[in-house]
Amino acid sequence: MEADELEEIRRRKLMELQAQRERELEELQKQQEMQKQIEAQKRAILRKILEPEAKERLARVKLAYPEVAEAVENQLIYLAQSGRLSTKISDEMMKEILRRAVPKKREPKIIRK
Repeated sequence: MEADELEEIRRRKLMELQAQRERELEELQKQQEMQKQIEAQKRAILRKILEPEAKERLARVKLAYPEVAEAVENQLIYLAQSGRLSTKISDEMMKEILRRAVPKKREPKIIRK
């Protein structure tokens, strides 16, 4: 009798764990779908506000400095959504934006005594 009860407890616990795992997987899938939708919206907005050359430049910067490119993208999207951008961003404008956004490299200074 005790073995049957123990087996029943194990079976219920296993079912609870499986149900919890399924809920976690569903939540993860929802989050991934939401992330895909956000990325698609970002790409659509950037396509509207960037000229092709500027978009290419931003894509290249994203390979080398993903954090900087993400910050620039978010700032441009914010400006576009708030109505502060009146024209498309050209390649020259993108160069200036990136020049200001990329952190300046510090040269190591070695002092010998």
